[in-house]
Amino acid sequence: MLGQSFMPVILLCFVDASTSFENGTVEGNGTSTAFNDGKSFLNYDKIKKTEVEKAAEEIPELQKEVTTKPDCPPVGLESLRVSDYQLQASSSLTSGLGPHRGRLNIQSGWEDGDEYDGAWCAGMKNQEQWLQLDALRPTLFTGVILQGRNSIWSLDWVTRYKVQFSNDTESWSPCMNGSQDAVFVGNQDQETPVLALFPEPTVAQFIRINPQSWFSNGTICLRAEILGCPMPDPDHQSIVEQERVSTDKLDFRHHNYNEMRKLLKAVNDECPNITRIYTIGKSYTGLKLYVMEISDNPGKHELGEPEFRYVAGMHGNEALGRELLLNLMQYICHEYKQGNQRILRLVKDTRIHLLPSMNPDGYETAYEKGSELSGWALGRYSFEGIDMNHNFPDLNNIMWDAQELATDKKKVSNHYIAMPEYYTTTEATVAPETRAVINWMQDIPFVLSANLHGGELVVTYPFDCTRDWIPRQDTPTADNDFFRWLAAVYASTNLVMANPDRRICHYEDFLSHNNIINGADWHTVPGSMNDFSYLHTNCFEVTVELSCDKFPHARELPVEWENNKESLLLYMEQVHRGIKGVIRDKDTKEGIANAIIKVAGLDHDIRSAADGDYWRLLNPGEYKVIVWAEGYMPLIRRCTVDSDPRATICDFSLTKTPRERIKQILAKGGKLPRDEQLRIRALRMRKLRVSTKILNRRREQQHRHAKIKRK
Repeated sequence: MLGQSFMPVILLCFVDASTSFENGTVEGNGTSTAFNDGKSFLNYDKIKKTEVEKAAEEIPELQKEVTTKPDCPPVGLESLRVSDYQLQASSSLTSGLGPHRGRLNIQSGWEDGDEYDGAWCAGMKNQEQWLQLDALRPTLFTGVILQGRNSIWSLDWVTRYKVQFSNDTESWSPCMNGSQDAVFVGNQDQETPVLALFPEPTVAQFIRINPQSWFSNGTICLRAEILGCPMPDPDHQSIVEQERVSTDKLDFRHHNYNEMRKLLKAVNDECPNITRIYTIGKSYTGLKLYVMEISDNPGKHELGEPEFRYVAGMHGNEALGRELLLNLMQYICHEYKQGNQRILRLVKDTRIHLLPSMNPDGYETAYEKGSELSGWALGRYSFEGIDMNHNFPDLNNIMWDAQELATDKKKVSNHYIAMPEYYTTTEATVAPETRAVINWMQDIPFVLSANLHGGELVVTYPFDCTRDWIPRQDTPTADNDFFRWLAAVYASTNLVMANPDRRICHYEDFLSHNNIINGADWHTVPGSMNDFSYLHTNCFEVTVELSCDKFPHARELPVEWENNKESLLLYMEQVHRGIKGVIRDKDTKEGIANAIIKVAGLDHDIRSAADGDYWRLLNPGEYKVIVWAEGYMPLIRRCTVDSDPRATICDFSLTKTPRERIKQILAKGGKLPRDEQLRIRALRMRKLRVSTKILNRRREQQHRHAKIKRK
């Protein structure tokens, strides 16, 4: 092991200790700063050639002029690149508060004291306690980010600390601030990350965080991330796992709003024949919600071609999904031009819609702080403080209440359920972003979707809401088997989720569920987009929790792309499973819109689109399919679904109800079947659009007045 041979600690003093910075400090004449991906955060006086400069050619992070400081990334406590065995401590309060829990942004469960608590906490209260990292190789350490304990019951954080370095764990050298030990200012609360940069960046294998003071009513607890650049070590390469890199030439960095717009335009310019950029609305502050459409005939719904969507950034601080969709559109464009047969087929047979940022206001807030300093919640909500993951109409309880009251449950609507009246008013607490997405869903007959989130590694499927407001309980849909298939398709091909030896992210062991779970069996979410898609439209949708780290450092993005690339492509291809066809008038041959497609044994119907085409996602098997439309006689067919990912064509030609039959029904005092459900749904949607226009005008006026006042 590297630690067994003696190697002197190299202290590299790059700056005058009197330099001051923005966030966090070294006590006395100290150094600390804000951290932001893709930006060098310190400029140093010119220095002589050192060991670091000699290694610069071999380390991407060090390939800078000698006049600038190495912009070292996190070593990987939060992203789990650092293994549990690399973390040690002087003592631990409990096993659940051991050193392996001292990771930035790690979350605890509801109860304190279990095996998955929210920090490392020392077993004793004195200044001799420490948390230690073995980097496994010489590393240029440049800074520490500190956080308090995640707990709803306890208040614990470190207010001041020292840092020490070693190469053998026997002799330790303190981080110095001039002639004195550097003492860094820590936290003032549990959750706000505080960064301190070292006055003397140091090359060592081991680093210790040594708390000096802590919240008076608490104890020594912390979560940390460490910034460092790995140094070349040709004698010990075998102990270092080679990091995967992507060979795809994509723009791997975090993109703010303006940079995202430029990238969208660049993709559109490169592949104008298969891409189209459009907007579905604006955020509260006026940022546009951009969608990239990818199709061999962009801008038009083609008969029989299914519509697919990916949505990312509902929570603005969950940034990985945004970057993956930007990567995906670049990748499809490049591979299409290269003649990749899989991509050619996907673009030809599918109309793809990518919404990379549903909550651009929240993202901009998180982006300003940067990946490590945005914390766990900053930017999660809309500008108005709305959690859009709970902001869609709760149609589940409307359906379940109707079922309980109905004498004949078969007559209770199981699809195309109208949103409640209160939701359509200007007084309803509905984010403009949510309104825009609902309108988008109404305009395009989506068949399949995934909602990309972050902070865990699991795929969840509807229902997301439990019955009777139970905190968590398996609450399946009628299409539970197919939803489980969809979730398994993504989870089983994601390189991290599919690893049976991976560490759990926080406190839930989703490995025992094969990394898929019914959403309500994790935690109940009334008003989720997944449930709304299923009950209000024809679209099946799952949620993909992409990574333990909500906002990975830019360095992690190529690896995350490789982790998710196959999953993203394979999931899109599932839109071609099941049956599809066109519902036509037998006499005129015209398509019939809003015809009901029922599958015997599955209590969830779908509707045909404006041109009469439909898609019903199904697992392999033989199905009895009944089609009905207002003014037509119902028709029954048997349709067989094979295991191939290619939809079975199952067309229907409906005959109008004969006048004689209508007379017979009326003569017997009967009523003609009416599609009242469709009428109410359309009426509520019109009301929502009217109230949305009113609110948009009000916001525009407010923005204009605010600009005038600023001038």
